[in-house]
This record gives sequence, structure tokens and C-alpha cells, in this order.
Amino acid sequence: MVTLAVLALAAAASVALGARSVPPATVIDALLSYDGSTDHTVVVDVRIPRTLLGIAVGAALGLAGALMQSLTRNPLADPGVLGINQGAMLGVTLALGLFGLSDPAVYVWFAFGGAALAAVVVYTLGSSGRSGSSPVRLALAGIALGMVCTAAASAILRMDSQVFDRMRFWLTGSLAAADAGTLTGLAPFLVAGLVLGLFLARPLNMLSLGDDAGKALGVPVNRTRVLTGVAATLLCGSATAAAGPLVFVGLVVPQAVRAVVGHDQRWVLPYSALAAPVLLLVADVAGRLIARPGEVQVGIMWAVIGAPIFIMMARRRRLAAL
Repeated sequence: MVTLAVLALAAAASVALGARSVPPATVIDALLSYDGSTDHTVVVDVRIPRTLLGIAVGAALGLAGALMQSLTRNPLADPGVLGINQGAMLGVTLALGLFGLSDPAVYVWFAFGGAALAAVVVYTLGSSGRSGSSPVRLALAGIALGMVCTAAASAILRMDSQVFDRMRFWLTGSLAAADAGTLTGLAPFLVAGLVLGLFLARPLNMLSLGDDAGKALGVPVNRTRVLTGVAATLLCGSATAAAGPLVFVGLVVPQAVRAVVGHDQRWVLPYSALAAPVLLLVADVAGRLIARPGEVQVGIMWAVIGAPIFIMMARRRRLAAL
């Protein structure tokens, strides 16, 4: 309940605060009796969709990070560290830069394809050889693949300056382009990924004991891995298509949640999905306030906020092994 209350406060601040000063009374009037004025339009048509998208993207990335850390038993697993966000970014760049597709409901499929392909490649590279997969090998494979995807996307963008100019804010991670159409187009994928991911808490708890113990307890290991991969692909692909390659969210938030609630995935997964939007909205509001009348993109602000949190957790040895 406390986390929900904090999330509600962060959402209220996101609606009320921004580059344009809107009195609290005007915000309430816009919600209760919209009259089409400039202030009401800013609140209803700009800030509310932006806030809802921030909640959805934060929940998706927080849950995806928790799922991947649990599945790989790797505390450093994250959609960004494992290259999945970068794979989705490359898919969107291909859709926009080479095929001219500008509808998020269309190029989200390219994001899904890029995220899924990146996950398969990273797991294949990290599992090759006699020693099999390990947290360090998976992380190294993900970082290497992420660099390749980023380089390929940059090369495509350099070929067309107009596409680069249109995507430069998206590439840093931004909620500024949020509108009702983006929310409507991506909502089914986000909801499907969230529901599927939350339902995997019980089998992931059993797999944390090891594959053999999970099989003995009746867990379908391969199916659980596939479903977790599907959920992570849906979440990362739709979040990246909506707001760009926001990194670090899925790494920091599950670690912080796990330090508070323990290792039970029935608590880690939902709390990660609730806590990540709080921090993302706080970063977005801060970016709007410190650079009035412009703004600093949420991807930049989140890096500024998230990096010290992660360093502090690491120095205090709160990064528990999984």
C-alpha cells in the first residue's frame, strides 16, 4: 500500500509539474471540467498521457529486469546489460531509418524482433563451450552484443540526417512524444507482458533452487524459460518502442526491491513493477523542472539518479547473489 501511495504521489506530481507552470486549481479544473484552454490542453493532452506512459514503461522495465535476474540467477542481468534493449533499439532504427515506418503500433514488431533475436544470441554466446553459461559470460556476451547493435543503429542513422534528427531525443530515452495513440497501440503488448511476467513468480521461485530441484518439484523448466523470455521480449520491446532505450532501470530497481522484501519472487516481481515507475516519473519531473522552459530527457536524468543509487548499494554489499 505504501508503494502504491508513493506511486500515486509521483503521478500527481507528473501531472501538476512541468516546464509550463499550471496552478493546482487549474489542474483539478482540467480533470473535472475540461474547457479546451491552453492550460487544460497541456494537462489533459500532454501530461496525463506522458504520466501514463511513464508508469507503463517503468513497470515494464522494472519487471523485465526482475524476471531476467531470477531466470539467469545473475544479479547483473538487465535488459540493457544483456543487450536486449539495444536489440529492440536496432529493430526500431531499421523500421524508421530503412523502411520509413513511423507508427509505434507498427514498428513495435521490429522492436520485438530485435529484442528476441538479441536474447537468443546472448544466451547462445554465453552458453557455448564446455563450461556452459555463467552470470559473467552472459553479461559479457550482452555487453558485446549491445555495442554491436548500438554501432549498427548509429551507422544507419548517420545515413539519413532527417531520421537522426527525428530520433535523437528518442535515442536518449524520452517520454516527451507520448500521446493517446502511442498508449493505445502499445497497451495490449505491455499488459500481456506484465500479466505473463507476474504469473511466473511461483515457477521462478522453484527454479531458484536449481534446474534439478525445479524438475523434482514439478516445474516445466524449458517452458518456464521460454515464457519468461516471451514476457521479457514483450516488455522490453514495447517499452523501447515507446520511450527509447532506457537502460539501468531493470538493473537498479529489482536490486533495491530485493534488499527490502527478500528473494521471494511473489514479492520481488510486483514490487519491481511498482517501484520502477516511481523513480522514472521522479526523474522525468526533475528533468522538466531544472531546464525550464526546455527539459532534460528522462534517460539522462535517470542515469544521473540511478548510477549513485547503484554505486551506494554496491559499496554497502547489498547486491546479493541469486
